[in-house]
Amino acid sequence: MTARAAPLIGGCRGAPRSLPYCFFIQYGAPSMTAALEIDETIQISLDDLMQLRAPYVYLVKIEGDSMQGAGMYSGDLLIVDRGTEAKHGEIVIAAVNGEPVCKRMCHEHGMIVLRSENRKYPSRYIMEGDTFDVWGVVRYSVRDHDRIAG
Repeated sequence: MTARAAPLIGGCRGAPRSLPYCFFIQYGAPSMTAALEIDETIQISLDDLMQLRAPYVYLVKIEGDSMQGAGMYSGDLLIVDRGTEAKHGEIVIAAVNGEPVCKRMCHEHGMIVLRSENRKYPSRYIMEGDTFDVWGVVRYSVRDHDRIAG
């Protein structure tokens, strides 16, 4: 199944929240002597970091497996920026002949090519007669790890 853009989930509401910043967590075997170091004085706002409140940013939930090679899985939430022009190699939310897709946009020999990040799916060349609109550039993805484990 190709990764498709599910219904748009609008902007964020409510007051932005800041979270304490944890300096260091190491992958691998846990150390029995290591303590989680949380610096309560440094606060990070995910709203600010991901520009979630900007008027040109919106959220999209994707379905399918064509973008797994880029670390995007079915059910992930994408943070999309429609305020910048998409460049070669960026992952975009776009419409091809009115059908929403999430793909890596490339330029080859003067043509636009939409590439999946899963070898099961062929590239999609935008041909004469196709309608093609970029709806935004994917900046971040968010995954619910409990959903995946369950």
